[in-house]
Amino acid sequence: MKSTPLGYLFAFTAFTVFAFQDAISKHLGESYSAVVVACVRYWAFAAFALFLARRSPGGVRQAARSKRPVLQVVRGLLLGSQILVAIGAFNYVGLAQSQAIFASGPILVALLSVPMLGEKVGWRRWTAIIVGLCGVVLILSPDSSGFNAYVFLPLWVAVAGGVYAILTRLVSRDDPSVTSFFYICMVGFVGVNVLAPAFFTPIRVDDWAWMFALCCSGIIGHFSLIRAYENLNAVVVQPISYWQLVLGSSIAVAVFGETLRWNTVIGAIIVVGAGLFTVWREQVVAKRAREAAQN
Repeated sequence: MKSTPLGYLFAFTAFTVFAFQDAISKHLGESYSAVVVACVRYWAFAAFALFLARRSPGGVRQAARSKRPVLQVVRGLLLGSQILVAIGAFNYVGLAQSQAIFASGPILVALLSVPMLGEKVGWRRWTAIIVGLCGVVLILSPDSSGFNAYVFLPLWVAVAGGVYAILTRLVSRDDPSVTSFFYICMVGFVGVNVLAPAFFTPIRVDDWAWMFALCCSGIIGHFSLIRAYENLNAVVVQPISYWQLVLGSSIAVAVFGETLRWNTVIGAIIVVGAGLFTVWREQVVAKRAREAAQN
């Protein structure tokens, strides 16, 4: 199989698994604290990180060496808090609406790249950012029952995800990917295990199967995503990530009985469209910069 088709296969596998992982997290979050669910998830996450680190050149010791340790720790804390807040968002806001807000990630990355990376954003991307943010506002619009303050949970996850992506770009200038992956796993692992005793509740026997499925989905999903980025350019992977929104929303309706409101659907379409344009335009600008540097 050629590398590009293989990359597409891994990308669709990753985001399909992530959609089901979110559904499992929502199911478990209805019975257990988000800390308990995340703790079990991070045990598998950490085991997978150690496995990859041991197989990398230099082993675990080399993987743990970072030129930007503070930023790496902050990244790990951001991702860990994202997972905790996202589980709460799935239960208080809903899986479909949360996924729609999460889709604003590329727009927020483009917005945050200006103050945090000093990047220049032209009028086209500024227009896409503004249009995308209008889509987010539409998704957040109150329904007939009034404004739900819990919508700030998925919004915070999206913002934190944007900061996380910017920090990932920064650390990638000095650290290899295996080091970055090692830190996000281990920092989150330590963090949730510190919190776990205060939130611990016994896990029912029949729920261990769901916990096991959650662990497997995390390992399969992240392994597939790593392999996808090995075979595809990031600008190709990003549009495929919106498959998670489509599948996640379908699961929300079919399994959890959620209702897709008109503003969520239209807002999600606007956000996805703006996100795709932002990613495409960023690739065009980067290509021009490379060509100018060569000439």
